[in-house]
Amino acid sequence: MSPEHLVVASVLLPLISAVLVVACRQRPNLRETVTLVSGGLLLATVSLLIGSVDTRPAINLVDVIPGSIDQSAIAIGFHVEPLGLLFALVASGLWIATSVYSIGYMRSHGEQHQTRFYVCFAIAISAVMGIAFARNLLTLFLFYEVLTLSTYPLVTHHGTEAAKRAGRTYLGILMGTSIVGLLMAILWTWQLAGTLEFKPGGILDGHVDPLTAGLLLALFAFGTGKAALMPLHRWLPAAMVAPTPVSALLHAVAVVKAGVFTILKVGVYIFGTDLLSRGGSSVWLMYVAGGTLLTASLVALTRDNLKERLAYSTISQLAYIVLGISLATESGVIGSGMHIVMHAFGKITLFFCAGAILIGAHKTRVSELDGLGRRMPWTFAAFAIGSLSVIGLPPVGGCWSKWFLALGTVEAGQWPLLAALMVSSLLNIAYLAPIPLRAFLCDPADVDRDVSAGREAPLACVIPLCLTAAGCVVLFFNADPIYQFLSSVTSN
Repeated sequence: MSPEHLVVASVLLPLISAVLVVACRQRPNLRETVTLVSGGLLLATVSLLIGSVDTRPAINLVDVIPGSIDQSAIAIGFHVEPLGLLFALVASGLWIATSVYSIGYMRSHGEQHQTRFYVCFAIAISAVMGIAFARNLLTLFLFYEVLTLSTYPLVTHHGTEAAKRAGRTYLGILMGTSIVGLLMAILWTWQLAGTLEFKPGGILDGHVDPLTAGLLLALFAFGTGKAALMPLHRWLPAAMVAPTPVSALLHAVAVVKAGVFTILKVGVYIFGTDLLSRGGSSVWLMYVAGGTLLTASLVALTRDNLKERLAYSTISQLAYIVLGISLATESGVIGSGMHIVMHAFGKITLFFCAGAILIGAHKTRVSELDGLGRRMPWTFAAFAIGSLSVIGLPPVGGCWSKWFLALGTVEAGQWPLLAALMVSSLLNIAYLAPIPLRAFLCDPADVDRDVSAGREAPLACVIPLCLTAAGCVVLFFNADPIYQFLSSVTSN
C-alpha cells in the first residue's frame, strides 16, 4: 500500500471501527474487541508512514474549487510531515491504552450508553488523524469541528444537569471561538497569501507586515479554543464532569492536544519562524502563554477535587507548548513538539490514576487520599511517575521538553519567561507532589482504617496506567528519535 493510501486508511480505520461497534452493540465482548483490534491496526498503519516522512507524500481527495491554479490549497487533502506524524503516533498509541482502560472503568463503574461512548471515541480519533495529516487549513478546520461535535456526547455522557451545563459551556466556547476566530483567520490568510496549504517556512512571509502578522496570529491563537489559553479555558475544568476515560481523551489523546498542535502547525507552516521572530509579532503571545501557565498553576494549588486540579494543570502545560512556538526559535519549536508527547504520557497516567482511585477507593478529593498508597501501591506509584514527568524532573521524559523550552527562552532573550518556566515548575511540585506523598506517608483517617475502604482497581484499569507510567520513563532514555524528528521540521 502506498504512503498516500496509508494516510487515507488512518483516517478511515476509526470510522470503520465506529460502524462495527454499532453493529456489535448487543455483544459487549465483541464490541470491545473491535475497538482494541482497530486501535492496533491504526497504530500499525501510522507506524508504516515513518519511513516515508522525508518524501512528504500528499494526496487530495476532493477539490473544493475544481480547476483552480493551486488545488492543494482549496481541497480536502492530506500529507505526511514530521509534526503531524508524531502527533498521529502519540494519539493512535494512546487510543489502545485508553480503550483497555475504558473497558475496565466503564464496566466497573456500571456506566450507561457504553456503545455510544466507543462510537464517539472512534469518531474523535478519526478527526485527530485528519487534523494530524491535514494538508491545508481547510482540511484542518473541517476535522477540528468534527472533533468538537464528536466529543460533545462524551462530555454530557452522564446526562445530569451538571453534565448538560458543562456540555453547553464546552460546545459554546469551542464552536464559538473556531467560527469567530479560526475561520476568520483562515479566510484572511487565503486573502493575503492566495493559498491555505501548509508549507515549510510558511506562506505569509512577504505578504504581511509585523502588525498584520500579530493580529492574524491573535485570531489563530484565540480562535483555537481547544488550546485553552486564558481567558478561554473555562470549558476544560467544566468538562471534568465526564467519565475519567473521557478526561483522558480530552487531556492527552485528542482535544487539547489537537488545539496546541493546530497552533504549532500554523506557526511553523503558515507563519514560519522567520516571520514570527521578525518585528516582534509573537511577543504578545509569549506573555499571554507565560501568564496562563503561571495563573493556571496557582489556581491548581487551590483545588481539592483531584480531577479539577489536574484540569488546571493541563491548562498550564498547554501554555508551555504555545510559549514554545511563539518564541520562534529552533529550541522553542522542538520543545513544543516534544512537550506534546511528554505531557500526553504524563497527564494520561495521572487521569488514569484518578479514575482508578475513584473505582478502588471511591475518593475524588486530594484531602481524602491519606494512607491510600499502602492499599493502592501500583496506582500511586504510577501517579508519582506521571507527576515527575509533568513537573519535568529526571528520569522521566518531561524534563527534556522543559529543557528545550527553557533553551528557547534563552535563545530569544526572554529572561522573564525563563523565570516564569522555573516558577511554574516549582508550582507543579507544590500541587502534584503532596498527592503521592500523603498517600504513602500519612496515616489514614479513622473512618478509612478498614482495608476494604481502599483497593486496587481492576487489572484493565491498573495495567494501562502502569504502561503509560513506564512510557514516561522510556521516553527519558529514548528522546533522541523525537528530537531528530522535530529537528527536521526546524531545518526546513
